[in-house]
Amino acid sequence: MEYFDQTLEKYAELAIKVGLNVQPEQTVVIMTPISCAEFVRKLTDKAYEAGARDVVVDWDDDEVKAIRLRKAPDATLEQYPMWKAKGLEELAEQGAAFLQIYAPNSELLKGIDPERIAKSSKAAAAAREGFLKYLRNSQVNWLMVSIPTPEWAAKVFPELGAEERIERLWEMIFSLTRADAEDPVAAWQAHIATLTEKQQLLNSRRYKAIHLRAEGTDLTVELAKRHLWVSAGNRTDKGTFYVPNMPTEEVFTMPEKTGVNGTVRSTKPLSYNGTLIDRFSLTFENGKVVHAEAEQGEDMLHKLLDMDEGARYLGEVALVPYDSPVSNSNIIFYNTLFDENASCHIALGNSYPFCLEGGTTMSPEELLENGYNKSLIHVDFMIGSPGMEIDGIREDGTREPLFRQGNWA
Repeated sequence: MEYFDQTLEKYAELAIKVGLNVQPEQTVVIMTPISCAEFVRKLTDKAYEAGARDVVVDWDDDEVKAIRLRKAPDATLEQYPMWKAKGLEELAEQGAAFLQIYAPNSELLKGIDPERIAKSSKAAAAAREGFLKYLRNSQVNWLMVSIPTPEWAAKVFPELGAEERIERLWEMIFSLTRADAEDPVAAWQAHIATLTEKQQLLNSRRYKAIHLRAEGTDLTVELAKRHLWVSAGNRTDKGTFYVPNMPTEEVFTMPEKTGVNGTVRSTKPLSYNGTLIDRFSLTFENGKVVHAEAEQGEDMLHKLLDMDEGARYLGEVALVPYDSPVSNSNIIFYNTLFDENASCHIALGNSYPFCLEGGTTMSPEELLENGYNKSLIHVDFMIGSPGMEIDGIREDGTREPLFRQGNWA
């Protein structure tokens, strides 16, 4: 137990000091399911140790959410408490840091009409748009981490007993977030340096497009003219360096909204709004999804694509080698935070302004002129495989190998 407690301390410290990088006198907001209370207390302790002025905890309960989705009147599902949305926006405006604990439970919403789930999601996304703009523009430091819950552990390790599942999932989280390293902070600094090297290399190439090929995938993604490749860390407009996702293995950028053509096939299940969407493919013409099919969760896939106009366009393309720690674990986590770091992926929906040169200070009109996609959603799904081949295409049409056999060429 001593080893577990020590590693948990390191994980909490990593989250506060490296991921979020809490600044002296900064307010920290922790958004979390109530089942994670014990870990929240550790994070709170570490945040005050790091000099936080205050720690605000925004509690949530997935069971209550599920009851609401089943039993609340339709009209209620189209509402989101504005006091909550405005409260988060106000905290962001004041320069707070935001830490979200993400603990998916894909079984909880089984049997609930996807239409009702979509209504509720859309209302929440629209109400929180002002707050989310601060995160997307890197105006605040933010972080997403996960910890095991009984439901999530049961999904990942159904063959193990209840206690053993939780232990095994903790082991994997500690390993993949480098919390089990002798010096986790140094391990992260080395990892960030490696990803930054790839990022700088890609930025120096100024590719016009990338071409992805694999079984079921033949997709050309034109990149925004002023695109920037981004990796593990980011800086706020005040210069604070933070790592928004732990774990992270990706180098990503912004596609040109109308420049995506071809077909892509998913290689891992996507857990969206409590529903699993699996073995699906999308066909793009001039950036837009014109055909979508799935062997599992097709209804929810169509609800996702119908969320708004931008939901049918891409907001991100990310390169992750198949030979990555998450992929080498040979585990499907049913959690995008982990699964997206096992594989190249793309995201439907909103683009990130910080993936565009000068993007965080552009007006909404300027962003759109520069290939930006605006949407209430941003949903990553995995497309990488051991057979993935990717070419970078220069302005003059010459091609350079980026990936061969799923890894950096």
